Amino acid sequence: MTRLAWLLLAWAWSLPLYAAQIAAHILLQDSPLAGFQYHAGKTLWPQMKVGDTLVLVREPDNPHDARAVRVEWRGRMIGYVPRRENSAAARLLDQGQALTARIVRLADVRDPWSRVRFEILIPVQPD
Repeated sequence: MTRLAWLLLAWAWSLPLYAAQIAAHILLQDSPLAGFQYHAGKTLWPQMKVGDTLVLVREPDNPHDARAVRVEWRGRMIGYVPRRENSAAARLLDQGQALTARIVRLADVRDPWSRVRFEILIPVQPD
């Protein structure tokens, strides 16, 4: 191979590394889904998959919990972040912090608190 060919090969290999944006997240929490048995989750269960994206919606006017964070799957409410674990997510959402969430475990068990586990992530923006 000529010197020019080596240089071109080295340049081509470096392109993806130079142009790639690294997506990173900080794990805020891993929780069971609260209230699964009272919302649409029961009917949506057969369609849900591990890795599915969830949307977190802040409910500051919720009469039962001022720190309530609703969990939605494909635009349908499936439950809440548990009350004992929702303060950090509620505070960050109130501050305008973007949070992402996804299903990490689905278990076909009788206990509704054990059916869906999800994680909440804080996206880290590359510089």
